Amino acid sequence: MAWKTLDQMDLAGQNVLTRVDINVPVSDGVVTDATRIDRIVPTVRDILDGGGKPILLAHFGRPGGERIDALSLQQLAPALENAFGAPVVFAADCKGPAAKAAVDALQPGQVLLLENTRFHKGETKNDPDLAAEMAELGDIYCNDAFSAAHRAHSSTEGLARALPSCAGRLMQAELSALEGALGEPKRPVVAVVGGAKVSTKLELLGNLVEKVDYLVIGGGMANTFLAAQGIDVGKSLAEHDMTDTASAILTKAGSAGCEIVLPTDVVVARDFKAHAENETVAADACPVDAMILDAGPASVATVAKVFETCKTLIWNGPLGAFELEPFDAATNAAALQAAALTKAGNLVSVAGGGDTVAALNASGAGNDFSYISTAGGAFLEWMEGKELPGVAALNQQ
Repeated sequence: MAWKTLDQMDLAGQNVLTRVDINVPVSDGVVTDATRIDRIVPTVRDILDGGGKPILLAHFGRPGGERIDALSLQQLAPALENAFGAPVVFAADCKGPAAKAAVDALQPGQVLLLENTRFHKGETKNDPDLAAEMAELGDIYCNDAFSAAHRAHSSTEGLARALPSCAGRLMQAELSALEGALGEPKRPVVAVVGGAKVSTKLELLGNLVEKVDYLVIGGGMANTFLAAQGIDVGKSLAEHDMTDTASAILTKAGSAGCEIVLPTDVVVARDFKAHAENETVAADACPVDAMILDAGPASVATVAKVFETCKTLIWNGPLGAFELEPFDAATNAAALQAAALTKAGNLVSVAGGGDTVAALNASGAGNDFSYISTAGGAFLEWMEGKELPGVAALNQQ
């Protein structure tokens, strides 16, 4: 662990510029899902308890460097105040006189929310001048936005180089979980990768086959791998132009000693809709007029046995069309098995990605996983083995 945490910083009397991700859904000015806000509460509370003054930096939407009232962070102040249990003061800019005046007027026990960083064109360009202007507002920089750490922006990368820096509690938890899962994990390690397309997860698959002992492939991706083995997948979602790539991944996995687990039986239907008439057939017996929408019970049993032999699980993507009942069965069953093993202390389970979080929560398994990441792109890029600018900058402190 090369990065510092809040525990290693003297916070008393310090203005702590804290980068957070509160890019939450809002309807008619009301936050409809406060998950990301709830996740930053420990960091804000610890700064307050340590005698520091939290000054929040965040983006909201994609204003493209323009000031757009509908994307002002001011509308989030009530939700933040409710979550923190502390007064939240708003400043109409994240740099310059308005921000400086708000910082100077900030009282102990208060939280300052600065305006949307992306109202400035320099933010997404990692403009050093913008970073320097923001740095003038603080004594310490705390990055608690892992989900934005794959972006080299002024408020995520530039600031970390301009001030004494540390990771916030959410960032700390994310990095600890991921380093434990892919850095020096307890073996054997199994990764579950699902989703529609091989093409969107090529780098991920290529990295994982060299780092894990088992790779379970599900969803539409599995269909492409089946097709690469000469299996007719009927009208199933598959990237037939990617079969050579899938074959190359299978070969690479074999050389690396990674066992790829594909469905041996599948649930097929003629219509892509909930409760469509369906049947379970062998993976190589999909009717020409049907489509594969889920892994079958024998496949799930195989996955469950793999989980039982492993010590670490990394999960990204569903095993089938989980948004349509009953084609969520394989994802639900596998997730509940992983959750049970985790709860029993036999498995460390880390999951992330939008569809993944939704699927695990829908199954009721989410609460028992060791860690579920709120990040999408950053989680994937970490799994792909890429260096995240926001994390790399912290490591250089």
